[in-house]
Amino acid sequence: MHGKKDRENNLHVNAIIFDWSGTTVDYGCIAPAITFKKIFNKYGIEISMKNIRKFMGLPKMVHLKKLLELNDVSEQWQKKYGSKPDLATLERLYNDFTPELLTVLSKYSKPVNGLVNLVNNLKYSGIKIGSTTGYTKEMMKIVLSEAQKYSYIPDCVVTPEEAGGGRPLPWMCYLNLIKLKVYPTQTVIKVGDTISDIKEGLNAGMWSVGVIKGSNELGLNQEEINNYDKKKLATMVKEVRKRFILNGAHFVIEEISELEEIIPIINKKIYK
Repeated sequence: MHGKKDRENNLHVNAIIFDWSGTTVDYGCIAPAITFKKIFNKYGIEISMKNIRKFMGLPKMVHLKKLLELNDVSEQWQKKYGSKPDLATLERLYNDFTPELLTVLSKYSKPVNGLVNLVNNLKYSGIKIGSTTGYTKEMMKIVLSEAQKYSYIPDCVVTPEEAGGGRPLPWMCYLNLIKLKVYPTQTVIKVGDTISDIKEGLNAGMWSVGVIKGSNELGLNQEEINNYDKKKLATMVKEVRKRFILNGAHFVIEEISELEEIIPIINKKIYK
């Protein structure tokens, strides 16, 4: 019989499931944010980036629904169009959002600095690379094609419609494990830049890691970070770290390249 010995041999990090925009590509999570704002502005509705980023990581239809449910947005819509947003409103905005996002995705699909080297090192050490997203299959075709030009090729890509639901539900993570043939869940790390990512990892029974710089939570692109007042930036980084931890993140890193440093720590914790 095998049993216990086989399980012990398997108790180390076997796979890492990354998010896409704001984590592995699109530093600052710019593409979806600017598209949401553009679509609402098209209908004469003012919406802040803070509110837009509040629900980032959710499937895009759900994200739009959450935004329409905000009191300020709902009141603006009623004042302008005579009624509160309904299902028809949601579908109209989504039908506008999707083609608009498709036009900008290729521009915002370059891997973040340090990612390709990190992934190559992880793969060399035998760790499999999965991924989840709030994007649709159609959107991911563009993102994946562009990322591949820079040599970022994960072993698995799963979208919400393929898994039967998006974040914070764990289904995309589970489908990654099935496709990657990896178990148990405590040997897998979920890495992302939103609160939805953190909750997705926790709901899947995985180690959940938040990335600060380049994230939706921080909301700054590379140029903005480089030119930001250092004290103000440090305060913002501290606030994002706190939000991740309050929402259950096991670890929080500033840069994606720091992930390698925590894998040995997680391996030791798995054995306990």
